[in-house]
Amino acid sequence: MKIYARKDVWSGRRQEISDKVHGALVSEWGLPDDKRFHRFFLMDADDFVAPRSPEYLILEILCFEGRSDDAKRALHRRLSAEFAEVEITIVETPKVNWGIRGVPADELALTYKVEV
Repeated sequence: MKIYARKDVWSGRRQEISDKVHGALVSEWGLPDDKRFHRFFLMDADDFVAPRSPEYLILEILCFEGRSDDAKRALHRRLSAEFAEVEITIVETPKVNWGIRGVPADELALTYKVEV
């Protein structure tokens, strides 16, 4: 998860964002509670020009392919309900293109389902 936002608005609220985003992923995609990987890119106002509001967030979800369109729609709805001004992009990649713990992800036995 990459989270882009204005520093002056969101810097003291990282935990709030992380909790809401992760709660949505756990609820809608069945992600395990201990699988929280969030990177914050907080920028000066001059470097983050948003069309609507200073509270605008951009959430870029990097994940294995396999989630159904309905699961993606459910996640979009949930995150949009959590944040008033949000743009959400889901970027999927084949498991073989994602390396974890020294092996391609398609060779891992995951503790959770990707096909939801």
